[in-house]
Amino acid sequence: MNDTIPSALCTDNDGAQRRKHEHYTRHSAFSAPGRHSALLDMLPSDPGGVARTVQALLIYEHAAEPLYGYKVPEARRAESHIRPIEKMVDALLALDDRPLSCARPPEKRLVGICRHYMLLSVAILRQHGVPARGRGGFGAYFNPGKFEDHWVCEYWKAGDGRWALLDSQLDEVFIRNLEIGFDIHDVPRAQFLTASEAWRRCRSGELDPNLFGIEFEQLRGLWFIAGNLIRDLATINGREVLPWDVWGAQPAPNSTLSDSELDFFDEVALLTADPDADIDALNRRFFKDTKLRLPESVFNSLRERQERLLEG
Repeated sequence: MNDTIPSALCTDNDGAQRRKHEHYTRHSAFSAPGRHSALLDMLPSDPGGVARTVQALLIYEHAAEPLYGYKVPEARRAESHIRPIEKMVDALLALDDRPLSCARPPEKRLVGICRHYMLLSVAILRQHGVPARGRGGFGAYFNPGKFEDHWVCEYWKAGDGRWALLDSQLDEVFIRNLEIGFDIHDVPRAQFLTASEAWRRCRSGELDPNLFGIEFEQLRGLWFIAGNLIRDLATINGREVLPWDVWGAQPAPNSTLSDSELDFFDEVALLTADPDADIDALNRRFFKDTKLRLPESVFNSLRERQERLLEG
């Protein structure tokens, strides 16, 4: 694996800049391909190539039948609960043992959701030494007027010296059906709000928290954004969980947050507003605060059971 930081990151404040991004070129326990490392080495590392690769390997669970004509068998819905990349690739190869560079038909793709598109994109980029991290938040392009729970890949665009958003879920089928008019390899920030931005804009009164959540489940509100704040913090810290994993201070569905809870989540939102501003403080708060720190097992709210994180 190439762990070299792109030369464009080497500025006058070399050490600080380099340290901020080295963290995101290293694999996490979730993004590490393990025994499949050589397979990721063979894949393209540019955002366009990464997106095309990921789109040819995954199929979005809830759009499989209406958009791709593939009815997901009940037995295969468990694939959406796979957390680590190594096990995702295991499942992919069990369906089709060709190299990952070979596009699969819909029925041979791994069933997943936005988080799987994000994590596979992050894993490929990190494998090639490109700083990348997942971000949890809300997309404005799925349901006009609403902000839907969503996860994307944020990667370092060295030529511009900035982070950019890559939404690999948006293939030609999604683009056509959603009438997407922007570059999916550099999603405008107005089209995807991180959990931090959503929280802060709702707390200021600029946006209505009831616009944020999952429309088809009727799960919306400030409590939902708060849960995403914790998952986004975990993901930034290399703990790329499932969107329905619950632990710590995440509020119960439809709960009204107390003043102390509001203050707590205000602090988390400030920490994650710019993860590079004080990465030490961000890491320290996540790993030392028992309300935030990720335990070895979490509550899978869809399956309604406790699960050990790296066993599925």
